[in-house]
Amino acid sequence: QLQLVESGGGLVQPGGSLRLSCAASGNIASISVMDWYRQAPGKQRELIASITYGGTTVYADSVDGRFTISRDNAKGSMFLHMNSLKPEDTAVYYCCADVYPSAARFWGQGTQVTVSS
Repeated sequence: QLQLVESGGGLVQPGGSLRLSCAASGNIASISVMDWYRQAPGKQRELIASITYGGTTVYADSVDGRFTISRDNAKGSMFLHMNSLKPEDTAVYYCCADVYPSAARFWGQGTQVTVSS
């Protein structure tokens, strides 16, 4: 089993920055891929960034070049550094982890990011 808790959300002005954190507890040694998703009001949840255990990253076009995903395998932590934030980045941000070998998926409760002047 795995528990995930996000933190770091808040209100930021356009052009600003935020760093989101995701802290995992439980069987952190079993974590393989970790992801950040977001869901804006009235929209489907979308995958915005992924990172493998080895550190390979993939980004959605909408955030590529502005957001950076990273992780600390020893601590079971993941981060999302968000720069040049835009109003359209406003959403609830969720962390997600897949575990090996079952491929079960675990989700955090989400953290709100609001980009507004």
